[in-house]
Amino acid sequence: MNDLSSLLTGSRALTSHLSRPDLPYVNLSLDQIEAQSRRLVSRQPTAPADHGKANYLLAKANVDAPTLASSIAALDTAHTFSPLKPLHDTDVAGFLRHAHEQSLISSIEEGRRETEMEFHRVLDERARKDWETRKKRIFEELGVARGMDLDKEEGDEAGRAMFTGANVARRSARVFGSGAMLPSQPPPTLSMHTKMMSYDRVVGQLNAARLGGSSFPIISAFMDAASKAGGDSTQFRQMLHVLSSITDEPPDVPRAHAQAHILNSASLERAFARAYLGPTDSPASVELRRKIVSGSRKALEEQYWNLVETTIQHNPIEASLGGDPGAANKIRAFLSVRFYKNGQWEEKLELIHGQPLWAKIFYLIRTGHIDGALEIARESEAILEQRERFFTTYLKTWADSPDRHLPKTLRDRLLASYHSHILHVPDTDPFKLALFKLLGRIDPQRRSVPFVTATTEDWIWFQLAMVDEDEAGGLAELGRVLEGYGKKHFEGAQNGKSKKGLWASLLLVCGLFEKAVAALYETPELQIEAVHLAIALSYYGLLRVPSKAESSDLDILTSSPVRPPALNFPLLIHRYIRQFQRTDPKEALQYVYCVPLNADRGAGVVGREEQTISQQQVEIAREMVRGILLASEGKWDELVGGFREDGTRYPGLIEHNLLLLRLKSPAEYKSNILLPTAEQSQQTKRLLQAIQLYNLAGAHDTVIGTLTHAIGECLSDPVGSGDNVKELESLARTVLEHYSRRGDAVGKPREELVRLLKIREAMEAYDQHKYDTALEAIEASGLIPLDGDIPTITSNAEEFKDHDDAITRNLSEILLLTMNILHGQHGRLKHSLFGDGARQTTMNEIRKKTRALMMFAGVLRFRMSADVYGQLARLDVAIAH
Repeated sequence: MNDLSSLLTGSRALTSHLSRPDLPYVNLSLDQIEAQSRRLVSRQPTAPADHGKANYLLAKANVDAPTLASSIAALDTAHTFSPLKPLHDTDVAGFLRHAHEQSLISSIEEGRRETEMEFHRVLDERARKDWETRKKRIFEELGVARGMDLDKEEGDEAGRAMFTGANVARRSARVFGSGAMLPSQPPPTLSMHTKMMSYDRVVGQLNAARLGGSSFPIISAFMDAASKAGGDSTQFRQMLHVLSSITDEPPDVPRAHAQAHILNSASLERAFARAYLGPTDSPASVELRRKIVSGSRKALEEQYWNLVETTIQHNPIEASLGGDPGAANKIRAFLSVRFYKNGQWEEKLELIHGQPLWAKIFYLIRTGHIDGALEIARESEAILEQRERFFTTYLKTWADSPDRHLPKTLRDRLLASYHSHILHVPDTDPFKLALFKLLGRIDPQRRSVPFVTATTEDWIWFQLAMVDEDEAGGLAELGRVLEGYGKKHFEGAQNGKSKKGLWASLLLVCGLFEKAVAALYETPELQIEAVHLAIALSYYGLLRVPSKAESSDLDILTSSPVRPPALNFPLLIHRYIRQFQRTDPKEALQYVYCVPLNADRGAGVVGREEQTISQQQVEIAREMVRGILLASEGKWDELVGGFREDGTRYPGLIEHNLLLLRLKSPAEYKSNILLPTAEQSQQTKRLLQAIQLYNLAGAHDTVIGTLTHAIGECLSDPVGSGDNVKELESLARTVLEHYSRRGDAVGKPREELVRLLKIREAMEAYDQHKYDTALEAIEASGLIPLDGDIPTITSNAEEFKDHDDAITRNLSEILLLTMNILHGQHGRLKHSLFGDGARQTTMNEIRKKTRALMMFAGVLRFRMSADVYGQLARLDVAIAH
């Protein structure tokens, strides 16, 4: 072992390479080093206990820094989680109480953290959803803008055919407008086109029936159209089947024809509007909810029966159906396929005489064959009574009750049996458990029965069978439970496939019709189906629409904490028809005619606010019609009518459907459709279309005024600057000729238009160096007194202010044109080969006209630019010499 001296020598050797000759060695012990360090620290100036500036700034914010510092210094964190009162080692109860309190505190804190995380997650998800919605809206607006540009490029075709009665050839094939498709929609395909055309025909038939005052089986017609269109429309057909069952739509309603009314029974149109849109606590509303429950349950039972028959057909050997076509035998065969494997029944099933009797009774009820279930129970009553006393009595009483209720005494007895030896027995047949829950409507909060409600369809059927409108919230409570699960719970991918449309089907089954349409519309492949489902619901009065104040241009579904959800039906229709309203405006109009279906909300049902909503629906529909007219200008003569070559007017398609737009007379049609559309066309500089619509509306003076204004603006344009000016002039002459024959628009406005046309003739002739013809047109206009004496010139100058503004604002151009014409005549005569006498006489007449023109320009009470006067003077001097 090394001694201390060797250790000291070794330690000095460790630092020998660090030695510096200019620094002294420190030969101190540890105690000496500690003492020296303490003396050095004591010599340092201590930091002030308080900083004045910091305290001053904190005091302005009502922060008492010294008090807080004292509190922090006195804080003892060592006993943070210790009991407030000391616990003795033997105080087991106190220890458990303290542990329980700490567990509660930890749970609360954990819940707080989870709530905060969930809040931020939902906030982020909502922000992303809002951004996607707004982005979609931006793309839609860009699409509309591009479509309007294309419309403008293709415009002015209708005006040329207005008075000739020429018809524009219609393309039968639907072409999707460029930029009009929604970003979320799939690209158009042939199958989609076929599907849309199939539904188009049904909507047209619906409106024809509405015009005839007859009922129309809209749901059955849509089901037929979906079947013919092909594709994956199974989910939509099932939804229509549910809706048909809810509404009890007769499957054999005759279709409409033009010769007679169809149905002597009550109309199907808006059959449920009063109950659905009225107060939720009214007897009619409660009865409607019961009808929704029973109709949905019936539809699910019929769908499951189809599944039973399909399963038997696909597994004939396992089913061993035999020759008995009865429901009970088919259920036996179905159970054999489903639960009998390898010579044994499913171990969870209780066998009675070797058969799963409880399952058999349950599936007969599940498929709507209650009488069959009763018959099976009666046949096995003896053994069933041994297993479960009074079961046959429960079943018969339940089946005979109109509202599927057991009397209190029987229900109490059933509850006692259920809780005593059914619920808590581990090996209880699940179908037996489900039957007892079903018959007694026991414990509706526990909505699942393992092994029985294995599929979504089974689960929702069981919920509907358990719904009691008089207790436990009824159908509304089931809807809240369903929404609590959410879409992802039901439409999540299973086996790599997503059940698209299932969530919408569940919402429809629970009577959440607006949310069902919105959910269906969220799936791009099912947006067409969503539109037509909304039409069917609107036809029966099972759809709420929001007011303009509550609606949004982004979301079709409007939700409010104080109001039921509402669907923006007009927006849904607008987005759909925008794809083809330019190429197929007739079909687009048929969809617009469906918007006023929701315009009866104030018909004795509710108050003034609902009446306002009804009026808004009508006005929105009319506005959409005007939009279609503006977008489909090439087919106006087909939509709004026109004039034949003999001057007689023929009506358009819209006039045959005025009642669908709640228009009672042609006068209302003109004031609500034609005139507003004409004004919009005029504002967007589509003059030919505006003139056509004004003329169809009988606003002859407005037609003349519009033409006068338009041609007055063209006077200053170079001649031949564009085809639009020539078309406008041609249209104006045709209008004048037409009005002259009919005696319309007689008076000064028509004379002013004639004068402007004469000026245009003079401009064209002058441009072609036809000076004589140009001068004749100027003199025919009667605007400038070239041959008058001084009193006549003065009189004409005084009267010039009374001319139309289209003439007075072009005074300078008219005077310069006339002087240039005279100058052109004078120059041609000056260099002509005619005899001196005749030439001199004509030149003197030209000088006389020139002086009259200059005199007229001098006495006019209109201020013109000095440049105009200068040009007139120079030309006058040139002609005088």
